[in-house]
Amino acid sequence: MPQAIIAAVDLGSNSFRLQVARVVQGQPYTLDALKESVRLAAGLLPDNTLDAVTQERALACLRRFGERLRAVPREAIRVVGTNTLRVAQQAETFLEAAQEALGVPIEIIAGQEEARLIYVGVAHSLPRHRGRRLVVDIGGGSTEIIIGRGVKPQRLESLYMGCVSYTQQFFAQNKVTERHWAAASLAAANELQALSATFGREQWDEAVGSSGTARALAELLELNGFVGQGITRAGLAFLREKLLEARDPHHLVSIGLRMERVPVLPGGLVIMSAVFDHLGIEQMQTTDCGLREGVLYEMLGRLKHRDVREETVRHFVQRYHADSLQAERVEKLALTLYRQVTTRPQYAHYSPYLRWAAQLHEIGLSIAHGGYHRHSAYIVDHADMPGFSKMEQAIVGGLVQNHRGRLVKGAERITNREGWRLVLCLRLAVLFCRGRSQLGRTPRFHLADEGDAGFCLQVNPAWLVSHALAAANLEKECQQWQAQGISLRVV
Repeated sequence: MPQAIIAAVDLGSNSFRLQVARVVQGQPYTLDALKESVRLAAGLLPDNTLDAVTQERALACLRRFGERLRAVPREAIRVVGTNTLRVAQQAETFLEAAQEALGVPIEIIAGQEEARLIYVGVAHSLPRHRGRRLVVDIGGGSTEIIIGRGVKPQRLESLYMGCVSYTQQFFAQNKVTERHWAAASLAAANELQALSATFGREQWDEAVGSSGTARALAELLELNGFVGQGITRAGLAFLREKLLEARDPHHLVSIGLRMERVPVLPGGLVIMSAVFDHLGIEQMQTTDCGLREGVLYEMLGRLKHRDVREETVRHFVQRYHADSLQAERVEKLALTLYRQVTTRPQYAHYSPYLRWAAQLHEIGLSIAHGGYHRHSAYIVDHADMPGFSKMEQAIVGGLVQNHRGRLVKGAERITNREGWRLVLCLRLAVLFCRGRSQLGRTPRFHLADEGDAGFCLQVNPAWLVSHALAAANLEKECQQWQAQGISLRVV
């Protein structure tokens, strides 16, 4: 039996990384790894748009990555974008070009989801530990801090401070003075202040650094006499003294700093020093693993049908006290209708979104009945949903918002024919299941996509006669679609 090949791409704010792995007995073994310092965060202009030079540098890197990925099945690749792509404005054109260069979609993940995946990657890379681990990942534009036990994260935070952004903001043109250091330290302290109680020393047993910043600091300390200690408080004080004495990180190349880390060392060092101070860390080990490995293990979980997204949806149904039986009725009918109007590949790709939307469409009832579909959509759009990318949340949120009432065209999310098919199937399922009871075993509905002519719904006439309310609502439904320029015929 051939071994599966999977790949993960991390579009970080400092570096872009690609990892290709072979799956052997359920474990990923690295076949190839590429890394390029793109410094995407450095290209953010004051209005949070990306400058043209940085965009081209990023696209050139992605074209090289795309060449390496050609031999990997498209469905076995996952690409995630982090903080800079989260905050970048008017980035649609760049993302389209980036996806074309790679040949696969890019998922922009939320900070909490990034933190979760980082912890998963780190936890699988280290020996088993009975206690709680603190994981710190200082990226180019954000810092993720996590506490977990075993392979399960328990507390997650993503802070708006990174080695690229802080270097640019406080150490312009690589000038390092006591005044610059004090200003950067104060800013980092403000970010970390609220975490001291929940992430302080008494909350964990060992600390691990997983970012390029952590590895670079540990490597530099190793070369300067701090052998086998990882990162220590004394070591950070040593590097701070050396940096302030030199006043320019370029001069630290003479003691072992790699040139690629020169442009980001001041910001990374000041953030790590603040993390040690505020979380009570004395010593930290480092690991090469992090977000990419977390993505790979997440992919393996999905291949084994252990999808974190399914667990998240179940948790939301319980948390918001949704009627699970009604959700199952709606889900079953919606999927039946969708199977009738789409191709097998499209069904395989999009049916999970329809299933999740059916499960979550009534969670807004926990807030209020009036406009509950908007409440449901708001929760889906804005909640931290482990396993989901921002785009996946947007698609599910768009379906939920459109499951009743006036059709909201685009909802950023429902923009093509397949999207409208999903909406129609969900709306019809909700309409026909309004009685909140089983419809019976014999299918009474058949939906057909007639292309430019619209959709045709065949309904058992006897059923319509005995369900006058459904018949009236179905007539209104046809009018809703007509207002969008889409015909829905009932025969």
